[in-house]
Amino acid sequence: MSQPINHPAPELTVKSSAVTDRGLSEKRPLNEDSFLADAERGIFSVADGVGGAEAGEVASQTAIEVLDEAFRHKEENADIEDLMELAIQRANASIHKMAQEHAKFAMMATTIVVLHIKNNVATIGHVGDSRLYRLTPDGHLLRETEDHSVVEEEVRAGRMTAEQAANHPSKNIISRALGAEDGVEVDMKVMEVEDGTQFLLCTDGITRHIPDYELRQLMILNDDLPTLCATLKERCYERGAEDNLTAVAVRVGTSISAATRSAEMDETLTPEANVVPTLSASQAARSMDTLETAPPAEFVPASRKAFPADAAQGSETVNLERTMEGVPVDAVRQSRGGGFFGRFILFLLVVGAVAAAFYGGRRYKGPIPYIDRDNQIAAQASPEPTSSTDAFTSFETKRRAVDQDPAAWLTMVAPVEVARQGFHNALDSTEPEFLYLYGRASLLTGDIDEAVRAFEAVIAKTDLSPANATLRKEATLGLAAAALKSDKDKPTAQTHLDEIIQKPAATVSPAVSQPTP
Repeated sequence: MSQPINHPAPELTVKSSAVTDRGLSEKRPLNEDSFLADAERGIFSVADGVGGAEAGEVASQTAIEVLDEAFRHKEENADIEDLMELAIQRANASIHKMAQEHAKFAMMATTIVVLHIKNNVATIGHVGDSRLYRLTPDGHLLRETEDHSVVEEEVRAGRMTAEQAANHPSKNIISRALGAEDGVEVDMKVMEVEDGTQFLLCTDGITRHIPDYELRQLMILNDDLPTLCATLKERCYERGAEDNLTAVAVRVGTSISAATRSAEMDETLTPEANVVPTLSASQAARSMDTLETAPPAEFVPASRKAFPADAAQGSETVNLERTMEGVPVDAVRQSRGGGFFGRFILFLLVVGAVAAAFYGGRRYKGPIPYIDRDNQIAAQASPEPTSSTDAFTSFETKRRAVDQDPAAWLTMVAPVEVARQGFHNALDSTEPEFLYLYGRASLLTGDIDEAVRAFEAVIAKTDLSPANATLRKEATLGLAAAALKSDKDKPTAQTHLDEIIQKPAATVSPAVSQPTP
């Protein structure tokens, strides 16, 4: 547990704004997110419920209500870190109890991330993959939480790269949540904050559509917090808003405008535009040689890797890569032989391109954001894995997650997948791989009947073609294993087992020579 900070500090004002929305997906008719934003008491939180139907909404709202009640009745000199952790643990116990007592809430759970501000001290607690970002007064964006998700844990263990995690099919499957079990581990952190610091608490409905580098831009440009929240929602809607989305923006102390931050930062157009640097006539002429031989700008795939705190606290800066495009190389090559006149014409083209890009950025992209020059990272998504090796690795990772803790998988992973597919019952799924994993988890937790139904659904949806043979055989072997516990399922298991058992090929005995009479 972090040590509390007892440094006296001047009183800092705290302001906040929030946005929450169901999103655009017809598969998510309810908003299962909940939030708390109380600037007067300095307590802020977002929670992202899972479980389908009304269960996710109940889970997230319960977590927020328990937290709100705890801080509403806190004593003046209470230890904020202990109080926050205890409140989150109580919320977990309440949600878990409801899930055990009511069938319709059986698979509900929720993430939570909490921020408390008092003077210059921030206390943070979180469970799940809802995030908290901190924008420092000098414009550095730091992620202060680590996602509790299957792929993030694989990244931290070194078994998966950040680029693979960003596009992995299981990237949104959480490995820790409130209500999943009777106890939960809460990540806690206490830190000092400076005047002008901003925080952003958000669910994955925001971060699935807006990468870290763009969040930083928007937080810098929109010093008005309600405008920032409205812009976050607008960006998500422009990109499909596939999930419920919630964000709480918090400012501690003085508002710092983008113009003020620009004094120490380089300006660029928005990342969607091509950037053409402003050059003098002599620089434009010298750039001919450089442009001819320079390789194209390389984009590094996006990362969902958690960034711990800065040097003293383990945080890392999230930056944006500049692009240096806009003038065709072939045109430059052709102009080299044209002497002064050709270079002068090219210079005019460069100046015109600069003016057009500048106007386009101002007209269509709003004010000009600012970036750091060092350690720049572009947030371009890497392609989805398509090779058979990637598919095998993905399946094997999921199967190991089931084997490691089948009960937790059924509680946390299965509901998310069922909701993603738009169903209320896992057995209604049309995806054989998910059905197999569901059957395997059911078998390992002793629910033999459910396992049998899942394995039979896999067999019904697959055949023995090369693309499906392995999954069908795995389901058949699972059915055979289930039959060891259930006499009524043995005939079916035997039938399917006979289908996959390869009969030995008939052999021809060597001819025996007959003696000559």
